[in-house]
Amino acid sequence: MLLILLLCALLFSCKKKETPPPAVEETVMVHEDEFTQEETPPAPSGNSVASNTGAGAGVSYPVQRPKQGLSSVGGRVNTREINPVNYENPDIDILKQMGAEPAVISFFTGEKFYKAGNYDKALIEYNAALVKDTEFLEALVSRGNTWLKKKDYRRAIEDYTRAIKINSSRAELYNYRGYARAELATGQASELKLAIEDYSKAISITANYADALINRSQALLEIGEYRRVIDDCTRIIALEPKNASAWNRRGSAWYALRDDDKAINDFSEAIKIRNNYATAFHNRGNAWYSKGETEKALSDINRCISINPSYAEAYVSRGNIHRSLGNNETATADFAEAKRLKQR
Repeated sequence: MLLILLLCALLFSCKKKETPPPAVEETVMVHEDEFTQEETPPAPSGNSVASNTGAGAGVSYPVQRPKQGLSSVGGRVNTREINPVNYENPDIDILKQMGAEPAVISFFTGEKFYKAGNYDKALIEYNAALVKDTEFLEALVSRGNTWLKKKDYRRAIEDYTRAIKINSSRAELYNYRGYARAELATGQASELKLAIEDYSKAISITANYADALINRSQALLEIGEYRRVIDDCTRIIALEPKNASAWNRRGSAWYALRDDDKAINDFSEAIKIRNNYATAFHNRGNAWYSKGETEKALSDINRCISINPSYAEAYVSRGNIHRSLGNNETATADFAEAKRLKQR
């Protein structure tokens, strides 16, 4: 009886762990430059990512909205660490001595490899667990998370789908699958809509699921559903008032809707929360430029570049402003620097 109770306690603690789902970080505004093609930032491919602390995805950066209208919006997401272990790590030898089921031993061994960053060995153990128990829900979820780490999004989707068939009431499973679908979508609206459906399902199960709201707001931004982005970001801000990225993203949606005053207010709030937020300075600079406030625009974009000298699109934005002021030599230098940074 003691053995059974101990095993149940271990499995219960495992099933209670929740993977902090992928959370979107930076928001983008993409500009088709009205000048020359070489100075026009390329449309986001949907997979231009940079690593984030403890994360497996990244950001793309905003550039100016042309005064004749926004041509497209895109970007990727940042993720928090996937699948952290929230329970005490069991000793595998003790589990064996206790007579734990082989599937359980393989699962916990896989978790140890996962925590150590050895994803190939983790997959071997999760596979072994699932051979022994094809309905082992946590092994499916952990294997799906491992596929995410390896950027094998189709396999991740397959495992999350199997997990959902076993237990359709777990909100985080829809959020994880939505994230994998968004990563696989590479900007395709039809695929992003599937991700949005998953995020929406997660939110219908857990109304105040901030990470799912964050992810949905990014996917909605990518397909141009700006009003819905604003709604989601407003909900996020109510839950997390100090979430600078949510303020920045909502500002980007207002900017896309050509409401520069509301955009500037939101970018300013993001900067209050994070005073070295290069993207928010860049976004606010572009909004000032749209209002004809070139001095304020240059001040913000210069601040952005001082924070992040490798921010290529900021040089494009600044070059556009200088060209509009007739400072052609300075503009040419900025465009050249942007090109150099992009080619690195």
